[in-house]
Amino acid sequence: MVSMARPFLADPEFVNKAAEGRVDEINTCIACNQACLDHTFSNQRASCLVNPRAAHETELQYLKKAAAKRVAVVGAGPAGLSAATVAASCGHDVSLFDSSDSVGGQFKIAMQIPGKEEFKETLRYFTKRLEVTGVKVHLGKRVTREELLAQGFDHIIVATGISPRTPRIEGIDHPKVMSYLDVLLHKKPVGKKVAIIGAGGIGFDVAEYLLHDPATPLPIPLSTWLGEWGIDLQAKQNGGLIKPEDAHPIRDIYLLQRKASKVGAGLGKTSGWVHRATLQRNKVHMLAGVDYQKIDDQGLHISVGGKTQVLDVDHIILCAGQESLTELMPTQANETGPRFHKIGGAALASELDAKRAIKEGAELAASL
Repeated sequence: MVSMARPFLADPEFVNKAAEGRVDEINTCIACNQACLDHTFSNQRASCLVNPRAAHETELQYLKKAAAKRVAVVGAGPAGLSAATVAASCGHDVSLFDSSDSVGGQFKIAMQIPGKEEFKETLRYFTKRLEVTGVKVHLGKRVTREELLAQGFDHIIVATGISPRTPRIEGIDHPKVMSYLDVLLHKKPVGKKVAIIGAGGIGFDVAEYLLHDPATPLPIPLSTWLGEWGIDLQAKQNGGLIKPEDAHPIRDIYLLQRKASKVGAGLGKTSGWVHRATLQRNKVHMLAGVDYQKIDDQGLHISVGGKTQVLDVDHIILCAGQESLTELMPTQANETGPRFHKIGGAALASELDAKRAIKEGAELAASL
């Protein structure tokens, strides 16, 4: 029971589903700690990123509605998947649209990061929920507002997510510059010396991704992980701890941020130290209070504490925030026609937050 604490937050019906042979319907804990342990250590109510009803069962209820409505959800990322499946479970007629040929949104990118492989289980769960709840799924086509209006929906939920922000830096269009989507989604080749602009969650993820040797398939083998952290499973040493193996990073990486605060200060309370330790072990240069001056053939020109320097790097990767994709939202309120709603990154792009996105989707759908 102790070892199943977080899994029972993710899915209180875990045992029943397993006993009934419905294993593919289990909502799997992804060990993110964001809504359970991080909340606990901040004196907040523990809940669950993948199950926002956890510890909110009397407040967030998925009840069948007396009158079924026609609902369109645009965007099949975490917010859209949550909204679509909850709305359908409440008895509404739901259609889900996405321009990609598969569901997942940002989770498809996140699950490529070492240590986040289990994110694919959330997509497996939602894919099954779409089937069980009867959501009509339309993939591979970018739907327009006119097409949505023509179909007579009562509600249109915009969960279209974000686009990466391009900072204003001289030379930002230089061939050395790439976005994090170029790296994680489009798999463009990256050189051995890299500067990452932006040290939020995405910046840390990109750094960890670039430190991983693609010759070693994910998930990282247990023996490799034990060696990296200096863990002796045989407990022959005091505390089961041995000297960690020396790191041999495959890239020289600079992780940069404008803010003068500690790099990584905004990461999760119970998991942020792991990411910082991983980067420190692999000799990533983490610099705060950086002023970006220009980008040219020499590399990235910066100033830190009034001292200028040039980072001679092969590529500069932009992880400098996002902007909401809201082109489907009407420019003015209509008294007639469907009601439009924004959730997830389309509502607030400043910090991509799957916990907020899934919760917003569920709460909105339950209120329709």
